[in-house]
Amino acid sequence: MTNIKTIVAVSKSIDPLKASQEIQQQLNHPDIDFVLFYCSAVYQLDELAAAMTLCLKGIDIVGCTTAGEFTRDGSEQKSIVAIGFSGKYFSISAIQIESMEDFTVVDAQNTMSELAAQCCLNELAPIQDNSFLVTLLDGLSRKEELFLQTLNSATYGIPHFGGSAGDDVNLANTHVFYQNKFYQQAAVVILINTKCAFEVFNCNHIKCPTEKLVVTEADVENRTVYELNAMPAAVEYANLLNIDVKDLTPEVFSLNPLAVKVGGQYYIRSIQKVNVEDLSLTFYCAIDVGIVLAAVEMDNICDSLNNKLENITQRLGKSELVLAFDCFLRRIEIEQKELNKAIESLYAKYNIAGFNSYGEHINGIHLNQTFAAVFIAENETKEDNVNE
Repeated sequence: MTNIKTIVAVSKSIDPLKASQEIQQQLNHPDIDFVLFYCSAVYQLDELAAAMTLCLKGIDIVGCTTAGEFTRDGSEQKSIVAIGFSGKYFSISAIQIESMEDFTVVDAQNTMSELAAQCCLNELAPIQDNSFLVTLLDGLSRKEELFLQTLNSATYGIPHFGGSAGDDVNLANTHVFYQNKFYQQAAVVILINTKCAFEVFNCNHIKCPTEKLVVTEADVENRTVYELNAMPAAVEYANLLNIDVKDLTPEVFSLNPLAVKVGGQYYIRSIQKVNVEDLSLTFYCAIDVGIVLAAVEMDNICDSLNNKLENITQRLGKSELVLAFDCFLRRIEIEQKELNKAIESLYAKYNIAGFNSYGEHINGIHLNQTFAAVFIAENETKEDNVNE
């Protein structure tokens, strides 16, 4: 059989057993010993969990629900995307965190120690400089920031990215999958140790800030802003855009994001919804009273991503896989601007696969409207680094 590093599989069948069988057939290679999958929330999740476990018997499987899926062949919805990793090139361990809210610094240290110990059993490559972390979190938990900050305190410089699970933009139930079952309010932390050259990165297309809005009243715990500039939040935001409050939709949010400046960089804080009873705004990311939110002018979404990926390609060589978590609001923007063909050409060019998320993670930070990913090169790391 041919030597492989990764295999990307897709099923568009809504029947859990048939979909799982199709995934298994596409991933049927003796070297595949770990599978990462992303699925629409349209599936009966208990049935899908049983079917995936049955069809991929003997293989470690983790995953989550999504707000859309994508591969080198384009964007999907109501589908499953699964990525199989060869044990010859990747040593992978995963741990479930049942409660993000109760996750402590000691838990983070123990988690990292256990993950590293499991990866080391394969003696593939030294953990430091040859590993990266992937996080899958319940996208409606509202505990992402605290969890990511705590985990980041114990990563010892290992680069980290991830995505928050979606549910086809129903905003009702998001799940992560670990050891035969879907969970809520939970996280899965994955350590991937590899012989391949790689780079963890994130990309947005913020061009420049424009108007400033100050959060003057908020419910921090529930990420809800009641007032911006001492005015009802939805009214002030709508006034900024010169539209009526009733016309505020996810499509409007995607094209007119708000951002906060952290360490000299602007990071988007995406609006989740308008609460009509009090004209407040609920966000996907943490907010606080007194923070300044800036309306931002956006650049070309495809050009910014292509430039980033081309730059990495120049340094690392051609990509084997770009494993990515891309905010679902970016997908909405792409659809509104009719850029589907342009973005899909990038998926094919760089072999991109992943899912549309409710939030993105990069080195302990929770982001919105961002492309967070790892570029895994076809080339291996230098031999002297691998066999130290």
